[in-house]
Amino acid sequence: MAQPDALFQAVLETTSDAVMVTDRAGIIQRVNPAFEKLTGHSKSQLEGMNAADLFREYNDDEFCSGLWAGKERQHFDSVRSQHADGRAQLHSLTLTPVAHDGDEPSQYVALILSETFQSDAASGTTRKVGHDPLTGLPDRSLLADRVGQNILTAKRTNKSIAMLVMGLDRFTVINDGLGYAAGDLLLKELGDRLSKIVRQSDTAARLDGDKFAVMTPISAIDDSVIVAEKVLNGVKKPFHLKGEDIFATLSVGLSIYPTDGQDFDELLKGSLSAMQFAKQAGGDQYRFFASDMNAKAKNRLELEKRMRAALANNEFVLFYQPKVNPQTNKVKGGEALIRWKDPQRGMISPGDFIPVAEETGLIVDIGTWALRESCRQTKEWQDKGYDPIRMSVNVSAHQFRAKDMVDKVVAALNDTGLAPQYLELEITESMLMNDIDAAIARMQKVRDLGCGLSIDDFGTGYSSLSYLGRFPITTLKIDRAFVRDVQENQNTAEIARAIIGLSRGLNLEVVAEGAELMEHIDFLRDNGCDVIQGFYYSKPLPAADFEKMLKRAA
Repeated sequence: MAQPDALFQAVLETTSDAVMVTDRAGIIQRVNPAFEKLTGHSKSQLEGMNAADLFREYNDDEFCSGLWAGKERQHFDSVRSQHADGRAQLHSLTLTPVAHDGDEPSQYVALILSETFQSDAASGTTRKVGHDPLTGLPDRSLLADRVGQNILTAKRTNKSIAMLVMGLDRFTVINDGLGYAAGDLLLKELGDRLSKIVRQSDTAARLDGDKFAVMTPISAIDDSVIVAEKVLNGVKKPFHLKGEDIFATLSVGLSIYPTDGQDFDELLKGSLSAMQFAKQAGGDQYRFFASDMNAKAKNRLELEKRMRAALANNEFVLFYQPKVNPQTNKVKGGEALIRWKDPQRGMISPGDFIPVAEETGLIVDIGTWALRESCRQTKEWQDKGYDPIRMSVNVSAHQFRAKDMVDKVVAALNDTGLAPQYLELEITESMLMNDIDAAIARMQKVRDLGCGLSIDDFGTGYSSLSYLGRFPITTLKIDRAFVRDVQENQNTAEIARAIIGLSRGLNLEVVAEGAELMEHIDFLRDNGCDVIQGFYYSKPLPAADFEKMLKRAA
């Protein structure tokens, strides 16, 4: 049987990885051929050298001296050293202390791996293996490896690891407004900022899309809070894209080893759940993983799965709330409101599924279905001989910003035969304010078709009168907040009067929603409101019941 030292020497000679052994002061005692090749120095030149001298040119003295002061295994990503010919080299460095007597290390074994590259024959380019081609950061697979290595160290030293996962807030708005090239530039600069924020012992990585991660060894929970706050503050400075200053924020989710997970997959899952809760809370903040997030995330995934099935199985239905002319009490139009009739659970409130639909993007398919069904039903009532009415359909932010939004409106009209003047799209103020010029251009295309355009919930959002004059809209809707107490609150009454007057001055139809009392009707009618919508006249109705109202008005 080979002696331990001979066996160790045989391993050193045959391995393709660069290995050196130093004493406790960092003086090189032994190197293998791979290490000679990596550094460009011969064995005789290296042995007896202070190993820190290999790194001193590109790293500060504190980092170099600290390498041989630790009692625990250390791993560093992207450490630079100087080759014998003077050029800089990029490595990953793993330094393992060896203790023969007592707890103090007597030697250190260093494993150094150079960055490796992979050629792409199609593009003629190369990329670092294990690194994201856009940002240059470690990718998910390399992050998983680093987390695994740090978990092994944490187990031996009874320490912890924090996994931070972060996603850009409203990234789709930037992509839609400035284009995907600008979005890529933003991701690249964000990657650069993260790489400067993290410590040598940390790993910053890009997972996919707009999601990044940071793995950091910690001694206490407060350490992870410091990192999270540094990350959030790191994006406060504007990003310069295409000559514009773009302000971005992050939502950050944190999970901690070993309390929140025992391996990479569990920690990643927990951090992603926490990040989603940070987004739902408004973004630009961090959230720690909590055990009940798993149950909520599971319920959300189940709801998403059921919604996809509901689309395929035609479980969504439309209810219609009448819009009434207060002078004649005749139905002048309607608003189509989506409902979900689940075969097992019955009617599901829009408040329960619409937020998930918006978050997952399913709202686009659901909205497209609602648009087409509204047109089909409205045309069917016309074909039955009822007086033509204009039907309003709510358009989500995702739908409005989609490049094919106008095409889908045209398709719905053509496929159902509904004339465009009988369709009105309802949008909210907040949907228009991210990119005013693009919003106006999109709205004008809708108007050019002959369709109506309504701004919903007017008075509760931006309410910028300078922009209102530029929007090619046909209708303003007074939010129910300005209707519910007009009979007793003078300030609310004056606001409602002002909106009605403004609408008439701009030659816009004004619709008041939320009218529930006779006093509401009297006030709105007396002040010149064109159309009223609310429970006083009717709650939202199934198509058959709405048709009965049309029949009575015929």
